[in-house]
Amino acid sequence: MHNGCVSIRWDFWRGRSRGVPVERATITHLEEFVTTRRGVEAFLEPQTTMARTSLLLVASDGEWTRRSIESPAWGRQFAGRHSLPLYDAAVVGYPQRMRDYNARQKGRRVTE
Repeated sequence: MHNGCVSIRWDFWRGRSRGVPVERATITHLEEFVTTRRGVEAFLEPQTTMARTSLLLVASDGEWTRRSIESPAWGRQFAGRHSLPLYDAAVVGYPQRMRDYNARQKGRRVTE
């Protein structure tokens, strides 16, 4: 019984490491965000046990979007193609302007 659990876990992790190809809708969304916002920066978010690797884009006003991607290499290629500064979110954290944007949006929803 114990061996079965180990092999299931192994298959789970092995499957996760291969990555899932990025869907066309995701690429379109990220490209639309980059082309319609100013001062966009990219943040790579590492894979966790609960979430796939993701790419977070943050505009100069703090507006942001996040999408799952297949691998950090894909995120680096996307950022390079669009000449975006790229940061490792696990190392540098998230920009203050993103938190400020979230606070403004939350305040706006309360008053509406």
